[in-house]
Amino acid sequence: MKVNDVLKIAGAAGVLVAAKFLTRKISKYELKDRVVLITGGSRGLGLVLAREFALRGAKIGICARDEEELERAQVDLENRGASVFAFKCDVTNNSEVIGMVEAVRNHFGAIDVLVNNAGIIQVGPLETMTQEDFRRAMNTHFWGPLNTTLAVLPEMRRRKTGRIVNISSIGGKISVPHLVPYSASKFALVGLSKGLRSELAKDGISVTTVCPGLMRTGSPRNANFKGNHRAEYAWFSISDALPFTSISAERAARQIIGACKRGQAELIISIQAKAAVALDFLFPQTTTDLLATVNGLLPKADESQDDQLKGSQSTSSWSPSWLTALNERAALRNNETE
Repeated sequence: MKVNDVLKIAGAAGVLVAAKFLTRKISKYELKDRVVLITGGSRGLGLVLAREFALRGAKIGICARDEEELERAQVDLENRGASVFAFKCDVTNNSEVIGMVEAVRNHFGAIDVLVNNAGIIQVGPLETMTQEDFRRAMNTHFWGPLNTTLAVLPEMRRRKTGRIVNISSIGGKISVPHLVPYSASKFALVGLSKGLRSELAKDGISVTTVCPGLMRTGSPRNANFKGNHRAEYAWFSISDALPFTSISAERAARQIIGACKRGQAELIISIQAKAAVALDFLFPQTTTDLLATVNGLLPKADESQDDQLKGSQSTSSWSPSWLTALNERAALRNNETE
């Protein structure tokens, strides 16, 4: 190993130690009676986050596009004793966002915490992806969080307090093969989130960027697949389910809430994700070479396989199977089933 590489590693370690020390010094933000708005809160990680915030005494606003999912989520939360308000909203539509934020305010009062969680997943080789796929990803992962953030900012600024949590992804740090629209849009969210943190600190508003690795939320069955649908769904859902490649949504949610309370700048979830980010930072050429090798192992598709199917429409003997059992159970818990 070269001297420069050793210095890089030492420097990175020093930065991590300093960051941990500084975040411990930040006073904790109490959540009891706070109003928390979670986009994409009807299922998956969003619903798990709503449960965890509610356990800490927060009042919960959730929004999503599917009214039936929202109703099931509201019942789930109310059965757990949560104070919850559900509102149908497409976060890519700014007028709907403005109406949703106003409705939450009218119901609970001023919004204290915004969690930008709404997302879509598009899986498949680049040659099957269209410009529309990229637009959909950007609309959901960039314009959606921007719409909701701009809607809550005036009141947060007036009150000189607020928390904004942006759920990006490890894909917003390292662009993953067969997830290019997703990764590109999550990179955009990371840039937006970090810029917002710098500019809003003067207003007493803390912005946290969250980059999770693989989580067992149950989401693969609602992801979109192109190319060799069954093979794509198999590798994605298995990777997302194995205990040594993924973590539980509940554990991730607790870490996210902790970072929100501390006003932490960035949270990368899972040892695997942290290792991947460190490798990319220290050895970017090695990382891209490894990902190119991985891409060569992923399913191929011909031009006739550019239609899009849900994971639930792409099942095979590999998935669902015992390999995906943990994620199948998570799907049942987290409203990911139809």
